[in-house]
Amino acid sequence: MLGCSIGRMFQLTVAGGSYQEGLITHLQGVPVGILLDEAEIYAELLQRKPGQGELSSPRREPDIPVIFTGVNAADTMTGFPNAGYTNGTPLTLLIPNQDRHFEHIEAYRVTNRTPRPGHASYASYEKYGSWDDSIGAGIFSGRYTATIVAAGAVARKVLAKHGIDIFSYVKEAAGVRMPDMPYDQIRAKVQAFREFRRDTDPVYDLVYGQKRIVPGMRFFEKMLVLAEVEKMVPDIKRAPFTDTELANLKARGLHPVLNCPDADVAEAMYRRILEIKDEGDSSGGVVEVVATGVPAGLGEPVFSKLDGEIGRMLGIAAVKAVELGAGMQVKDMTGIQSNDQMFMKDGQVCFTGNSNGGITGGVTTGQNIVARLAVKATPTIAKPQVTIDKVSRTDAKLAAVTRRDPTIVSRVWPVAEAYLAVLLLDHLMMQKAQEAMR
Repeated sequence: MLGCSIGRMFQLTVAGGSYQEGLITHLQGVPVGILLDEAEIYAELLQRKPGQGELSSPRREPDIPVIFTGVNAADTMTGFPNAGYTNGTPLTLLIPNQDRHFEHIEAYRVTNRTPRPGHASYASYEKYGSWDDSIGAGIFSGRYTATIVAAGAVARKVLAKHGIDIFSYVKEAAGVRMPDMPYDQIRAKVQAFREFRRDTDPVYDLVYGQKRIVPGMRFFEKMLVLAEVEKMVPDIKRAPFTDTELANLKARGLHPVLNCPDADVAEAMYRRILEIKDEGDSSGGVVEVVATGVPAGLGEPVFSKLDGEIGRMLGIAAVKAVELGAGMQVKDMTGIQSNDQMFMKDGQVCFTGNSNGGITGGVTTGQNIVARLAVKATPTIAKPQVTIDKVSRTDAKLAAVTRRDPTIVSRVWPVAEAYLAVLLLDHLMMQKAQEAMR
């Protein structure tokens, strides 16, 4: 399998599958001297994990990360407090699968001869034959995106030191679209939503709040904790939101389960998603991701233009289109409308608009990078579908029996943030190297 790596100076390789022992994030090029904490990484992972309500699959993966290599196990010399800091060696993060029981495996096994329409299950069989890891779709499952989010947690920490921030949100879901809003307001709402999710997450409290895993623990000590948590998985549930919590959320303009910064629109999205779910079907939507503080000059012509690199987010499960700036609307715009004209203000280069999404010629201009991802409806649905028996090559019918998400859009936004962070850090490091060699 040759497509599981990305990056030049900040290199990410992922491994594992939906029902294998777990997932692996392997990073090379991580700068030294970065303090990494598993609780911080988990705080990113919990934003996309399943089992968090009616908008996600009932699979309850805790997604507890374990830093396996790449940081100092202890202070390396007296007077040098560097335990837990990156040391320049490859960084490896493990994310064990802890909710994969026989009844779930069997549900896939009895339907694997009849691939799900719209899903990778037919194409992957054609590629790998009967050796295909088709239990839970293997690495073709959206589960693998946890590896990207883990990598993004590391990348975002480095980017923050250089003044670069990334945020993402659900702009449209099930045909309901939110109106435009200033990005400063959106960023504040997204940050508040992230903190709310962390503060009310039962696994975060169980593992980190109650200090079952703390910095400095050895690998086997952590494995004992994970074994303990695995037994608890069926019973780990978030308590229903109290009236006080819901009132506080409404006062802050937040929705309890959907990261859309307009609470009223988020509620309309939520209701429509559930209506479609009750019909046995699924829905899609649009995720917008924004990077601020990006310096001008990132991007490498010809084949590594940054907008082309961002287009690689088509690799995120269920994403079928990526657009930057005005995107598809440019076809109806004249040059004077789509050109982001420049002027000086207080010694700074400013622009009259951002139709190009912060990138021209494949190189950043110093404006915000703005990209939108079109997320298709979940292929696994509860309606009968026409398919084939992929072994006997005969016609067949399929009704979904596996665990499923009524929509994926509510879980793609943290993946979009992480993917963009990985790309930007790689190009920032290339640009810094080029500048240093002038």
